[in-house]
Amino acid sequence: MKHLASLAVIAALLGGCSLIPDYDQPAAPVANTWPTGPAYLPASTSSQRALADIAWQDYFVDDKLRQVIELALRNNRDLRIATLNIEKAQAEYRVSVADLLPTVNANANADITRTGRRNSATGVATTTKSYAAQVTISAYELDLFGRIRSLNEQALEQYFSTVETMHAAQISLIAEVATAYLTLQADQEQLKLAEDTLASQQNSLDLTKRTFESGIASELDVHQAETSVDTARLDIAQYTTAVAQDLNALTLLLGAAVPADALPDGGISPVTAMTDIPGGLPSDVLLRRPDVVAAEHDLKAANANIGAARAAFFPKITLTASSGSVSDAMSTLFKAGTGGWGFAPDIILPIFDMGANQANLDAAKTDKKIEVATYEKTIQTAFREVADALAQRGTIDAQLDAQQSLVHSTEASYNLSSERYKKGVSSYLDVLDSQRSMYTAEQNLIATRLDKAANLITLYKVLGGGWSEGSKPALAATD
Repeated sequence: MKHLASLAVIAALLGGCSLIPDYDQPAAPVANTWPTGPAYLPASTSSQRALADIAWQDYFVDDKLRQVIELALRNNRDLRIATLNIEKAQAEYRVSVADLLPTVNANANADITRTGRRNSATGVATTTKSYAAQVTISAYELDLFGRIRSLNEQALEQYFSTVETMHAAQISLIAEVATAYLTLQADQEQLKLAEDTLASQQNSLDLTKRTFESGIASELDVHQAETSVDTARLDIAQYTTAVAQDLNALTLLLGAAVPADALPDGGISPVTAMTDIPGGLPSDVLLRRPDVVAAEHDLKAANANIGAARAAFFPKITLTASSGSVSDAMSTLFKAGTGGWGFAPDIILPIFDMGANQANLDAAKTDKKIEVATYEKTIQTAFREVADALAQRGTIDAQLDAQQSLVHSTEASYNLSSERYKKGVSSYLDVLDSQRSMYTAEQNLIATRLDKAANLITLYKVLGGGWSEGSKPALAATD
């Protein structure tokens, strides 16, 4: 047993060189500054915190919206799958760690054989007994050239990538839930607007019918008033459907029914007030996005795999050893003179493999080039997403101001045309046109407010989002 213990210690302490190439982080293939021009706000000179450092609870300030997001983080099935993928990657990493150490097994057996007197050479029935107990190390590979450690590092980087993918999924879920919630609120506003418009136009139609019966209004005026009523009725039906579908979409994201006390009951919920463009260079901001970090871990995993492919060109040394005792009686199994041990090293030196090892190495190097291109494309995509969001953000306030002004103008036009019609100066067609313009302007105002809120949500997502410490998955102790 002492011989085997010494052998196990020596094998565990034996270390070799690493054939993993030195890792150099690729330069970010994007501009050094954010885009500028008429569509963009001036760059910030403040020391504003990056969105990756701002918890989502601090970004979304509406209590009901927070409640809905929290429910989604607990119950959404896509996020649950992403979390389970972390547990799977963690287990796979532990398997690769186990390969670094010897596998030691203990076994004991007894062999009792009785030979009848007719089959015995002495003519007397005999019983033979044999007891054995041993500890073995089975085919342990000495990692002299770092093959197993390279595979271990590859598994670790893949685990880290899975964690970051989960973070990206969480950020996307928060953004999707917030957008779905605000869309539900906007369609509820549109439905209420259509209902108010229907009530107003129904009163106008009733008045027109009375004036027609009195001989003041024409039949054409009645039919024109009916078109306004029918348009409002159509919108009510459409927005009623939209509200129901919005609620269904939100329920799917939450993975549970939306609580009654969390349903929206007013205007579009506010999100955090962002007044400055995030400071720092694009590379500083984008490299913190979870999807970019995940892509870099995939690149490091491919780099580690090259080390394993290189190690395949060198000898592979495995050890099999055992130590134990054998006796013909259980009582003497562990006494002096019953012990024994065995040691069987095995060395495999690749000589001719039809180029298989070289092909594996070439494939590993190509995989790394693919991951470099994927990493760079991920950064470029992130830059484009941020640039697009900043372009909308730079103009959305002007759009909102113009739309608000348009609502006031069309409302004033509608009031004036109504007064002129009552005095017989204008036709009812002028009233109808101004009413339609006001209704359309009010609808577009709701849509523009939704666009502004959605833009802030998009900025939260594309700039790396944020999460609270309590919602992060716990990393394995093996990290």
